[in-house]
Amino acid sequence: MKMALLCLCLICVWLCLCPFSFSADAIAEPFDVRRHLSTVTRYDVSTSNLLSSSSSAPPIPNACQPIHLNLVARHGTRSPTKKRIKELDMLATRLASLLQQATDNSSIPAWIPGWQSPWKGRLKGGELITLGEEELYSLALRVRHRFPQIFTKDYHPDLYPIKATQVPRAAASAVAFGTGLFSGKGTLGPGQHRAFSVVSESRASDILLRFYDTCATYKGYRESHEPQVDKLKEPVLEEITSALISRHGLNFKRQDVASLWFLCKQEASLLDITNQACGLFNETETHLLEWTDDLEVFLLKGYGKSINYWMGVPLLQDIFQTMQEAIRANEENQPGGMYERARLRFAHAETIVPFSCLLGLFLEGDDYEKIQRSESLDLPPRPPQDRNWRGSSIAPFAGNNMLVLYQCHDEQKGQNSSYHVQVLHNEVPISLPACGTDFCPFEVFKERVVLPLLKHEFNSICDAKSVVRDVEAPKPCSWSCKFSNFLGGIFSSAQPQQEKSEL
Repeated sequence: MKMALLCLCLICVWLCLCPFSFSADAIAEPFDVRRHLSTVTRYDVSTSNLLSSSSSAPPIPNACQPIHLNLVARHGTRSPTKKRIKELDMLATRLASLLQQATDNSSIPAWIPGWQSPWKGRLKGGELITLGEEELYSLALRVRHRFPQIFTKDYHPDLYPIKATQVPRAAASAVAFGTGLFSGKGTLGPGQHRAFSVVSESRASDILLRFYDTCATYKGYRESHEPQVDKLKEPVLEEITSALISRHGLNFKRQDVASLWFLCKQEASLLDITNQACGLFNETETHLLEWTDDLEVFLLKGYGKSINYWMGVPLLQDIFQTMQEAIRANEENQPGGMYERARLRFAHAETIVPFSCLLGLFLEGDDYEKIQRSESLDLPPRPPQDRNWRGSSIAPFAGNNMLVLYQCHDEQKGQNSSYHVQVLHNEVPISLPACGTDFCPFEVFKERVVLPLLKHEFNSICDAKSVVRDVEAPKPCSWSCKFSNFLGGIFSSAQPQQEKSEL
């Protein structure tokens, strides 16, 4: 009895001395598959924790005021495309066939018998859904509230140009954003909305927002390497296929699992259904499937090949020029401050990901220095290892990069104005590796970020017949040394006329 009382006392003392052991931070959040859908992740899910913590970022000095904003945003949550709708219709037929072949129905999930795609019968797809409209509308309200100095002027298309790709979901996202941004500033309807213009460049010539469609070198690279990337993902799909067969007694094939994972992402992101297709996969399998998607984004849109992001240099140049013009207008005291205050662009994941790479975001450790030294990068580490490269963070639906130009002055010291660039990713300040801070002096931003990239002229690197300098292929991670020769074959098979070098 005395021993029991002694132990109880010791426990009480330990609890008093170590309260941190039971702090909120120490309690792991429950697993939510909606956070692990790569680029199919909704904006509110992706940013739910980040936006609340953004206030902890170092404050902007009081002597600095925002004078110009550049926004590059992905369209909001959309429905499956026409091609994917057909895939889901075929999946329904395939599941019915597997049920007929099954010899034991006891372990078959209850939702599979009689399942039909929620998009069955749809002849069109890929449009912005109501949820996507709300994402962009709410984003606009937050941007206006955060940077009131920039949005004090009455709307004029030269002060607040809005641009979108010639794809309906991007244009609709621009309209949803504009509706929120200028709400209460017009005379239309109860919301006092006002009309505004959205400008789109032809798909055939849009090198600012659809460079991936107009760059012949990139299109050739992607077309030739997509099959190899799919091959790289096969071991994970095979592993999970075997596990599903064992658990549910259905003779799944690898393509079935790929389609079920796609269905999971659509159900979870668009419909908040997580107990059907997503319920087939355990937490470990979900992490692996997410990783295969992130791997594809890395190799075909991100740091896996320099052409993936070099082709986005015209967009960076356009942003830099708008900053220069804003600075010039301020230095010349343009009457009434009638200069371009914000340039707002709406595009796709294929735009956001390369642009993030141009800024050097989401690299691991000393990867930025490796690129500067013309060294290749490793692939994103396989789970359970942690990684920075996550599609759910880099380019969720409505994902965005904002570059805000600040004018800073100290009247007491009589100093001339200086200018800084703050970079925000999904509304959260993020440090630029080239600057070492998210609040970068404009001249440093110019010398270390912009000018080194401007040497990659779009027409030169995107002419498939020209000589293109390129980054070496990423090195395979230690988890899959058996693929080292295979990966080497993938990237050594790049176009023979391309001369390898580094950024």
